[in-house]
Amino acid sequence: MATQTHLRNARPLVSDAAARRFAKAGTGRRQRLIILAVIVVSVGYYLSSVQRVPATGRWRFNILSDDLVAAAYAGSEEQTIRAIAAQGGRFLSRWDSRTMIVERVMNRLIPVSGIKDQNWDIYVIDDPRTANAFVLPGGKVFVYSGILNVCGSQDALAAVLGHEIAHSTASHAAERLSAAWVGNITLGSLFFLAGAAQGLVLFGIWNLIGGYYLQDLLFYLPMGRKQESEADYIGLMMMAEACYDPRTAVGFWKRMEDIQHHGGIELPEMLSTHPTSEHRVAQIESWMPAALKKRSESDCKGTAAFAKRFRSTLRGGFPLVSNPWK
Repeated sequence: MATQTHLRNARPLVSDAAARRFAKAGTGRRQRLIILAVIVVSVGYYLSSVQRVPATGRWRFNILSDDLVAAAYAGSEEQTIRAIAAQGGRFLSRWDSRTMIVERVMNRLIPVSGIKDQNWDIYVIDDPRTANAFVLPGGKVFVYSGILNVCGSQDALAAVLGHEIAHSTASHAAERLSAAWVGNITLGSLFFLAGAAQGLVLFGIWNLIGGYYLQDLLFYLPMGRKQESEADYIGLMMMAEACYDPRTAVGFWKRMEDIQHHGGIELPEMLSTHPTSEHRVAQIESWMPAALKKRSESDCKGTAAFAKRFRSTLRGGFPLVSNPWK
């Protein structure tokens, strides 16, 4: 009896009137016009924010400055260090020969990177089983010692580091964040255009059928592969201008391809953020004539041209990583 009394006295969490108002939200003519206006303004804003990547001429949408992205990633350096340490990773001292090799290559690449007013920090992790390197926004460079074994030479290491620096040169992190922002705003507006209740149902269906995975497959993954290929190109030209042999990049990626094949099943390219190593090698080989021309134009037979560029950079107040030989 007590239970039946409680049920009779129970009140809904949302009143019938509030539920009706919610169901009608976004269905009125005025509200639809507002939503359409927001979409039109967003499209206009998108078109006005399209820009070219200086090194390649590729058009892309970007609304964020490098300084803003660096501020957004301000805590990522410390988080990455803690995560690596938590997994048992050990950072090599700056006097370790492997760290000095990385710094030596960086000191030749930075003057030709086109990035000014950036303080670069280098971390080399003692992990011979991991062949990886990455750069966080703000010039935080992380290199696993395993990649040095795969490289086998400073020229090949320049291909790796040039690729990673190129992500910063082309502001790829800003591009990804900008794309995510406009994508979420547009998708939310389209759902709400159907009405609040209907939009909520559509949102549920979108999640149920894996809409966000489809969004990744059709948009974000292709963008990631495009950025990786662009970083390969920019990095190749960068290492050539710094007087490294760009032909070593081909050998490096072929070795990486062998490692991937021996390591297990490689994801199809369409399901990955990176091109396959085979595709990478083919692209780099097609760019090789331009890279060799770039190297010949840098007067790499002597050191006078590089020394002049190095001194010019220092006079401009461009901070390099510390000289490991002091």
